[in-house]
Amino acid sequence: MCTTCGCSDNATPKVVNLQTGKSVSLENEPMAQEHSHSHDHHHSHDHEHHHHEHSREHPHDHSHEHSHDHHPDHEHAPRASKVITLEEQILAKNDKLAERNRGWFEGANVLALNLVASPGAGKTALVERTIKDLKEEFDISVIEGDQATLNDADRIQKTGAKVVQINTGAGCHLDAQMLATGMKQLAPARDSVLFIENVGNLVCPALFDLGEQCKVAILSITEGEDKPVKYPHMFRAAEVLLLNKMDLLPHLNFDLEACKKYALSVNPTIKIFEISATTGAGLEAWYDWIRQARK
Repeated sequence: MCTTCGCSDNATPKVVNLQTGKSVSLENEPMAQEHSHSHDHHHSHDHEHHHHEHSREHPHDHSHEHSHDHHPDHEHAPRASKVITLEEQILAKNDKLAERNRGWFEGANVLALNLVASPGAGKTALVERTIKDLKEEFDISVIEGDQATLNDADRIQKTGAKVVQINTGAGCHLDAQMLATGMKQLAPARDSVLFIENVGNLVCPALFDLGEQCKVAILSITEGEDKPVKYPHMFRAAEVLLLNKMDLLPHLNFDLEACKKYALSVNPTIKIFEISATTGAGLEAWYDWIRQARK
């Protein structure tokens, strides 16, 4: 996986096509190579460091070496620089693959929406309800992202929509390469809508472009009104914010207007819809947005 966000390097993502039962393991080789390169470079730095220590002919060198060995800035600054460089390389490679995905979506006239949220915000319930209500208007397919299990994909399959599950192992987000592999299995129809349900996480999915038309953030009002300012990068990256579980508002101490204010302070152009995937309240405005985006 990647070092950008702390995902395990030993994780092997798996793509499962629920229509055919076919399973494909996805080795993220470019990122693994970058990790190895950084590791080797670190050893090279250590070797030069020891060579410097062996030069002890002049008595004044000892104090210099002592300071050199233990000064935290000298020891850690190169490592920090290498981590930043590695992150830039990983994201640059991801962005190239994302552009390829984006070109495919544009060529096939597929509206690809990247749904991002914390675990339990109601992403899958929203996708289920949206498919049920719009399946007569649009051909809808789904790519599900989770660390493990086929649970959410099984739920989507019951709606009649085509679905592929991507299990990331220890990974906390989908990336463009995973999506490209999932797309080969899913083969969405031309002129259709694709929902990409990302791994439940409000941090790393903000960094990784998948080639989607836009990110749609889903925030359950049970999570607290200050989420947009706690996780500003995600809400800044999103074009739409769906405030879900509005049916629970009478039972919660949730400041709705404060939540909207926080979201707009981070992203003044974000579109906010108040919805309930359970009762259907507010969903028509969300559906109208999809209809406009499909034009």
